[in-house]
Parts: sequence; structure tokens; C-alpha cells
Amino acid sequence: MNRSRRNLLGVALLGATGPLLAAPPRRQAAALDAELAAIAADPTCELASLSVLAIRAGEVSYSYQSGRRFIGHDGLPDKPVGPDTLFRIASISKMMTTLGLLRLYEDGKVNLDADVSGYLGFTLRNPHFPDRAITLRHLLTHTSSLRDEAGYSWGAEVALKDVLVPGDGRTFAANAGPGAYFTYCNLGWGIIGTVMERITGERFDRLMRRLLIDPLGLQAGYLSAELPPAALDNLATLYRKRTVDTEVWDPDGPWIAQADDYSIKPPPAIDRYVIGTNATPFSPTGGLRIGARDLGIVMRMLMGGGPRLLKPATLDLMFSRQWTYDGRNGDTADGLFHCWGLGNEQFPDAPGTRVVDGGGFPAVGHLGDAYGLMSVFVFDPARRNGMIVLVGGTSTDPFEPANKGKYSSLARFQERILTALYRGVIT
Repeated sequence: MNRSRRNLLGVALLGATGPLLAAPPRRQAAALDAELAAIAADPTCELASLSVLAIRAGEVSYSYQSGRRFIGHDGLPDKPVGPDTLFRIASISKMMTTLGLLRLYEDGKVNLDADVSGYLGFTLRNPHFPDRAITLRHLLTHTSSLRDEAGYSWGAEVALKDVLVPGDGRTFAANAGPGAYFTYCNLGWGIIGTVMERITGERFDRLMRRLLIDPLGLQAGYLSAELPPAALDNLATLYRKRTVDTEVWDPDGPWIAQADDYSIKPPPAIDRYVIGTNATPFSPTGGLRIGARDLGIVMRMLMGGGPRLLKPATLDLMFSRQWTYDGRNGDTADGLFHCWGLGNEQFPDAPGTRVVDGGGFPAVGHLGDAYGLMSVFVFDPARRNGMIVLVGGTSTDPFEPANKGKYSSLARFQERILTALYRGVIT
């Protein structure tokens, strides 16, 4: 089953004022629908589900959905993807967590350059560089010298202090101390979430509801068990045509649920938890469930449209360049990372970092990749153009040689979708 819906979203939907920018002409939009449908159905890398949204000059101009948010089994029916279908957006969650942290920064409750130990209530140090403090700025820019090799998520009964002090040797880099070297690190965001809890005395997922979700009127949450029933029913299960345990791909086989399949059992709640000890069960690093429509609200806010959440000066700080690869000062993950702000990746319009084929779209934002979900949230702040792409699973390994991108470190299907949106909507 492959069902698509295109919605030309009005300004009232996003809580803004002023006229809606003209959407693509009907014939042009139909052609773009067909192009995206063909990409999603391409047997070299078929997509389980797809939800996209494009913003032009600050206004939502196009959206498209295809595939199934739930693939029926055992007598349960298929459920199609719709405009409001929620996805576990993976690492785009880091950027959303940053917005919450920066609200605390604006309130004067946190100093980005202070020793994070003072917030955690225990001393966090890289044992190879014991005299160098680790700060929130280091954590936000992946220059903390922390590493993921010994893990980055633990159960609610575990305290981060017991994991990090003195800590597994694999948790700390020996080649460079805090502030000196970029290595993408999920662990840092569990620490950021724990800091936020310690500062406020609130549980991370509920704190983010107060700081981000409710003020913008979003249907979203970091814990599936706390979603309203209608939102939970609209949550996309993530799939791959790959076994969960042995990681063997079979493009001719069935779609196999990887995450957020609550068709038989409800999502687990977290009842026994000591606030401020370990926020990783709520996954500040990748656990936000939200749809493309509501991500569009966030994107327009970052562009200066819709409800204002942060001061312009704070947004300028967030997107100011904090780290740029110089050939020696970081691990680019095979060319994926070149520039970083505070909690956001930056994509200069240059060879190797282009978002669209042929260039023309310098961008900031974030990518996500987990449990089959592959997501893109990118926008050009100067021109106020943006694109959101949520994919709920692939039939083949998206980074095997045949599926790799031609002009970037993205998967080829991501390049094709982004270029189609750019040419069909933004230009």
C-alpha cells in the first residue's frame, strides 16, 4: 500500500500572520508528488514511509506523505502516513534539546562556559586531562572529549555518577582534551539533559514539554508513554528489511519493526526515577516523537516567524560557528561533519557539504539516523527557506556503496528528495 497526501498548509495552521506564499502550481505539485513517490518506491532502497515539508520565504508551501506508519500483521490493518504522523526523529532531538537548554540560559540559570561538574553535583573529568573542565559549550559542540564506546544510555535505576566516576576508559579520549577535538558524541546529550533536571528539579521529558512543546503548541513528546492516546495511535513504527539481532538485510523479505511498535504492548512508563541522576532513559539525544508539520512550526520559529521562543540574540548565538574542520581538529565521520554551532550542524554550500545537487542552499540544522529512521531538518536562515524529511525505514543498507550519495555524505535517496524539493518548491 502506498498512499500520498499533499497539503498546502495555511498560515493559521502555524499560528502566524500574513498571507500564505503561493504554493507550487497544481501541475508542478503533482509532478513533484510523482517524483517523490518514485523515489520512495525505488527497489534499490525502498522507503517504508515518508513525510516531507518545504518552507519558502518563511511560509510552508508544500507537504507530502507516502507509505505506512504501521504495517499490518496478525489481523491488524495497515495505517497510512498522514500530515501529523509522529516519528521518532533521532538526532534532530539534540537540536530540540538545545532549544530547551537555551531557554534556561536566557533565564540566567546556566552558564555555557562553566564547569559542568557544578551542575551535576559530582566532578566530571577526562582522566587524561584532569585539569581541564568540561563545559556545556563543549558538550553542545561535540568537543567535550567524551566518547560513546562504553555506552550512552542506561536504565532509570542507574546514576550517571556511578557510570562516569571514575568511568570506563573507553568513555574518554586520550588524544585531545576538552575543547580541542570534534568527535560526534551522544553521551554528551544525556549529560545535558541531566544538567537541565538538576537546574530545574523537573523530569527531562516534562521539562521539555514546559520549555518547548507547550509554548509552541506542538503535538510531541520525548517519552511515548506520555503521549496523548490520539498522538500515540498516530506514531510511526520504524522498520527495516533487516533482522534486529543479526543485522542481515533482505530487500525481498518483510518489513521488520525496529522501534515504536506498540500494537501488542503499550509503551513502557518510567515511574521510579530520581530526578537529576540520569536523563538518558528519556533520550535527549534522539527520542523526540514529532511530525513534519510541527517540525515546520519549530523551523519557522527559528526563522523569526510564528510564536517567538528565544530572543534573536540567543538564536544568533546558537547558530554562530563554533567549530570548523581544519584537517586535524576532528573526526568528520567520512565527510559528514565539517562545521558546528551550538547543538546544530552547518552545511556550507561547498563541494562535499552541499545539501542539494549543484548547490544554492547553504544551511544549518541537524540530521538523524536510528532504528531505520533517517531524518533531515535543514534551513537557509538568510532566505528563510527550509526542508524537512522524515523516513521511517529502508529496505536496504542506505550506506552500502550502491546507495551512497553522489555529491555529499548523505544517502542517495536523501540527496534525491532534497534536490527534488529544492527545485520543485524553493526555486
